Amino acid sequence: MLIKSQKDFFSGLMFTVVGAAFAYGATGYSIGTGGRMGPGYFPLLLGVILAILGGIIMFKALVVEAPGGDKIGKWAWKPLFLIIAANVLFGVMIGGLPSIGLPPMGLIVGIFALTIVASLAGDSFRLKEVLILSVILSIGSYAAFILLLKLQFPVWPTFIAG
Repeated sequence: MLIKSQKDFFSGLMFTVVGAAFAYGATGYSIGTGGRMGPGYFPLLLGVILAILGGIIMFKALVVEAPGGDKIGKWAWKPLFLIIAANVLFGVMIGGLPSIGLPPMGLIVGIFALTIVASLAGDSFRLKEVLILSVILSIGSYAAFILLLKLQFPVWPTFIAG
């Protein structure tokens, strides 16, 4: 069969593979029933839905004609690297890196680092806008995770909070 839209086909393939992987991983937990859901129920259901959605998108890519074949462009290496680096940096800021003596920096510093590095992946970078976004995300995350969900992890760097 001829692929009529490369972008749709490969994005559908990615959805199908990720959904199938989540569904398979969820089978390691107890699934339960609709009335008494186990810890694997939601990831299994979400994985199956994602895989089905991917299959539908792949089918559409094989059937519906796209102008010019909707080719896949070049890899955007800079944004890809910066988004992954921002997430790794966030993890390091939250937990610290004892091997090099970096103490945990906490949620607030982690969100600022994540937002600044991730925003470098875009076409334009405006420090004032990024700092405003960082403040808003920090307040929202503090409210959601610390106040409402009552999660226990460092909010501020250890040298400030003690």
